[in-house]
Amino acid sequence: MKVLVSGMRPTGNLHLGHYLGVLKKWIELQQDRESFFFVADLHALSTSYEDGLNIRELSINLVRDWLSAGVDENRATLFVQSDIPAHSELFVILNMITPLGWLERNPTYKDQIEQLKNTNSSGFLTYPVLQASDIVLYGADEVPIGEDQRPHLEITREIVRRFHFLFGKEVFKEPKEVLSQTPKLLGLDGRKMSKSYGNSIYLSDSTDEVWQKLRKAKTDTNRIRKTDKGNPDICLVFDYHKEFSSSETQQEIRAGCEAGQIGCVECKKRCLSSIETILEPMRERREKLSNDYIQDILNRGREKAGRIAQKKIDEVKNIVLG
Repeated sequence: MKVLVSGMRPTGNLHLGHYLGVLKKWIELQQDRESFFFVADLHALSTSYEDGLNIRELSINLVRDWLSAGVDENRATLFVQSDIPAHSELFVILNMITPLGWLERNPTYKDQIEQLKNTNSSGFLTYPVLQASDIVLYGADEVPIGEDQRPHLEITREIVRRFHFLFGKEVFKEPKEVLSQTPKLLGLDGRKMSKSYGNSIYLSDSTDEVWQKLRKAKTDTNRIRKTDKGNPDICLVFDYHKEFSSSETQQEIRAGCEAGQIGCVECKKRCLSSIETILEPMRERREKLSNDYIQDILNRGREKAGRIAQKKIDEVKNIVLG
C-alpha cells in the first residue's frame, strides 16, 4: 500500500475551496493509501506568528472540519505536527545541508516577499525544508498538491538527493505529486476566496448563513431584469453550479438563463440546494464531534506517527552524527 502524507495549517475555518481542492482528494485517496494527515501548526507560525492565534483551539476545529467532511480516522492517521519532535529535529538537520539559493528561488517565496515584507522571517524562507521533513519522515510515496505547490515538492526531492549524496546512504523516498484537477473556486465577490475578504462559504456555516452570502453573490452584470438573456459563462454563481450541481441542473440553469426564463434569485436558490447536499451531512457529523473525541483521535495518531517518525530520525542521526 502506498504511503500518502499531507497537512493543513490551522489558521481558520475551512471553506468550500478547501473542500474541493484538498479534502475531497483526501477522502478519495484514504481508501487505498496508508494516509497521514497532520495539522501543520509549526508551519502556521511562518506567517501568522504575530496574529495572536489560539493555535491549539484552531487545530481542534481544523480536525473537526476534516472529520465532518468525511476524513475517516479509522483509515487515516491524524496528528498535530508539533506533537512529534522528530519533525523539528529532522528540519534542523536538513536545513544545515540545504543551499540558500534553492530557497530564494522558490516561486512562492519570491511572489510573497513584498506582501510579507513587514512580517517576513527566516521561518517563511525555510518553509520548504520543514515541509520536506514532514514528508520524508513517513516514507511518503505520494503527496496531494495543487499545481502551484510543485516547486515545493521538487525542493523536497532535491534535498533528499543531496542528503543521499553527502552521506552515501539512501534513507528517504523521493515523493511523487498527486495533482488536484479542481480549479480554484473564487470567492463570492469574484476575488480569491479568503477569510480576510469575507467572501467565503465555510463548511461550518448554517443554511441561513450560506443563503445570506449567496444572495449577495456577483452574477452577470449585464442582466438587469429576469427576462433579460444572461450569459452563465461570466456568472460567478454558475461556477458554483458547475462544482456542486448535477449535470441536469446545470443544463436547466444554463438554458433558462440564456433564454431569460430563470432569474438570478431562482438560480441562487437552486445553487443553495446543491451546496446543501454537501454541507447538511457535514453538519450532522459535526454535532457528534466533541473536543474530547477529537483529542482522543489526535492522541492515538501521535502515538502511531511518533513511533514511525522516531525510528526514522534515529536512523538519520546515526548516519549524520555517528
